[in-house]
Amino acid sequence: MEKPFSPACERNQNSILAAIEPVLKNTKNILEIGSGTGQHAVHFSKNMSWINWQCSDVGGNISGIRLWIDEANLKNLLPPFELDVSVDTINQKYDAIYSCNTLHIMSKQQVQDFFNLVATTIVPDGHLMIYGPFNYHGEYTSDSNADFDLWLKAQNPSSGIRDFEWVNMLAQKSGFMFANDNAMPANNRLLHWRLSTRALL
Repeated sequence: MEKPFSPACERNQNSILAAIEPVLKNTKNILEIGSGTGQHAVHFSKNMSWINWQCSDVGGNISGIRLWIDEANLKNLLPPFELDVSVDTINQKYDAIYSCNTLHIMSKQQVQDFFNLVATTIVPDGHLMIYGPFNYHGEYTSDSNADFDLWLKAQNPSSGIRDFEWVNMLAQKSGFMFANDNAMPANNRLLHWRLSTRALL
């Protein structure tokens, strides 16, 4: 089996690293939900040696992620585990959770399940960072995103670019406080929340 490769990951990894590195400078254990090919995990672990990066994804992607991790041979890049956000639970607590280009692949129910899961998996005041395209006030931010949404729905009618307002509402219901909305290349965003300590009282 050859290593899977995503040109998009190659293009966006440096801009994402520049955005998440300041947030993660005082963190230790990071969970990535939906690691895809594993490229981001390798790149970020190489450049942030103080963190322990934990990959996870659906079963079909695990073997490809392992190929990237095995080749990188980084002490702070942990073996991936299989994760279905609608079924599985996670017993460990993480300082931060990162997820890239996942919410528009999931169904709306899976997005809700995602937020229910991460709320139980992050330490108090921990970080949640989600990268991808989002709509605002029900409108696409670019023609390319509108075309992408049509393509997504053609592949799976349950998929689609999510509205920021809806996603933020789910996050707040799960106890997260909105922290930042970073504009990223190619009409993407990096959304950042922190788990409210009050939500745990």
